[in-house]
Amino acid sequence: MGKILFDTATTINGWIADENNSLAWLFAVEDGEQPDAALLPANATVLVEGSTTYEWMLAELGLLEHLEKWADFHRDRPTFVFTTRQLPTPTGADIRFVSGSVADALPAIRHAAGDGDIWVIGGGDLAGQFFDAGALDEIALSVAPVALTGGAPLFPRRVESDRLQLVSAEKVGQFARLVYAVTPGTTAVAGG
Repeated sequence: MGKILFDTATTINGWIADENNSLAWLFAVEDGEQPDAALLPANATVLVEGSTTYEWMLAELGLLEHLEKWADFHRDRPTFVFTTRQLPTPTGADIRFVSGSVADALPAIRHAAGDGDIWVIGGGDLAGQFFDAGALDEIALSVAPVALTGGAPLFPRRVESDRLQLVSAEKVGQFARLVYAVTPGTTAVAGG
């Protein structure tokens, strides 16, 4: 069984999207639009997204009109989208819409992943739900030299230092790459 990873870009003050759910701030950073392939989880066989992330990707990248763009990023990996609404699906994409708790959906997600990793792309609250369920193994952050005044928070949970163990810190272009292992514990408090 692989790991469950929350791997994302963030601003220096902890936002993953601006007030309009846009990532334009990220794409304006040198190499922000085309991240180094070494930054992306190489062993991820399943992707998990919240509906806001999914809808933003469909609209911003034109994935319904340009199916090749879906394949460029998602490849043929199953993508689980947590939503309570009916959403469009790019033709030929392996999208699996789920609602309810992460704990309830986790067996199907793990089954689809096989021995590979599960990449929680976004958003932060969805990653927090994996954390709350005791299922998050790693948090990898690409910290951009940008500060926003508001938007979608990186991780809307209180997490104490006893739950995160720094694995690595390095410079990758304009980004600070931080990787933390998530350790078992009981100090997480939901909230935001």
